[in-house]
Amino acid sequence: MARIEELIFIEARSLGEKLKATKGVVATAESCTAGLISGAITDVANSSAWFDRGFVTYTNRSKMEMLGVKEETLEQFGAVSEETVKEMSLGGLKNSQANYSIAVSGIAGPTGATPDKPLGTVWFAFAHDDKVIYTLKMVFSGDRKEVRNQAVYTALSELNRLLG
Repeated sequence: MARIEELIFIEARSLGEKLKATKGVVATAESCTAGLISGAITDVANSSAWFDRGFVTYTNRSKMEMLGVKEETLEQFGAVSEETVKEMSLGGLKNSQANYSIAVSGIAGPTGATPDKPLGTVWFAFAHDDKVIYTLKMVFSGDRKEVRNQAVYTALSELNRLLG
């Protein structure tokens, strides 16, 4: 197993232990990672005890339909923005049985970059009990696979950190 994949598994297992201990349940709302965070979580045995569901919302339309992201938000700020991931994270909570959510939207490449949103830009939002508790913007380097793996690792490690 590649090093990043080992780190992802360690973070997912640790997240599961923390969520089980606090009776927490997580849902994911993913765009650029397209289910990879959910996949990493469910690589951990018995993750159904602390993982409810994942939303893969790759298009703007799916973000609106599945998560309730406002069309105005997408038009004004774009899919890769703090405003959009905040709405995605709250939609993940509203449309699941989870009390924590992770939302991710970014530009994994090789196309899609703009001067103000370079390749590797990824926004994260973390919500708990109907409130956004934290957002983060990262600009990762590497190819598409590397950007997506770094986003998965960051999503899991940041929620771990937030849980203490």
